[in-house]
Amino acid sequence: MREFRDRHEAGERLALELQGYAERSDAVILALPRGGVVIGYELAIRLGLPLDVFVVRKLGVPGHSELAMGAIASGGVLVVDRSLTSALNISSSAFDAVLAAERAELERRERLFRGNRPPLDVHDKTVLVVDDGLATGATMRAAVEGLRRRGPAEILVAVPVASLEICQAFRSLVDDVVCPVKPRQLFAIGLWYRDFSQTTDAEARELLDAAARELDDTRLAPHPSSGAHP
Repeated sequence: MREFRDRHEAGERLALELQGYAERSDAVILALPRGGVVIGYELAIRLGLPLDVFVVRKLGVPGHSELAMGAIASGGVLVVDRSLTSALNISSSAFDAVLAAERAELERRERLFRGNRPPLDVHDKTVLVVDDGLATGATMRAAVEGLRRRGPAEILVAVPVASLEICQAFRSLVDDVVCPVKPRQLFAIGLWYRDFSQTTDAEARELLDAAARELDDTRLAPHPSSGAHP
């Protein structure tokens, strides 16, 4: 365990396995905030691809918020683990209260992270959906279902670490899965990082802005054959 120093190093490792997508005009990166934005930033600057967020919120079990009973994503997507809500006898009123709170937070984060920038157009594009790892996969599953409604040509899930079982499950849901570390037992994503401190809203916004500036600078730079001088 402790495979990665931090999310930045994990993103660097993941970028090595995604070099085939570098500089492709038909490819974009969508990061699941907040931890996934760090991964997405490292991919964006190393692959020369546009970066945006795709906001997904886990629906935590009341009193046990880390346990996901479902997730929501941009575009009105709702994924529910019916077997879990039934097993835990979660009432509809308790579920609806969590859902309302998370929908409000999702809308807040859309405004916070993107600011005045419009969402990236993913229609007919190859979309690399990234996060810092997959545990239950509920959040990523909501992202994938939401993206399909926007008409991408391909969806690729890219994460530094996920269990072998989860990776295999996602291969039937998306076009490809790229994951350098696939233990048979994950236990918890944070165990695979020496530093897994929480990424703040401000840090995520800064990285998104920096990635956009980097891409703009690259596109504006004169081509070596243009005869322009430094």
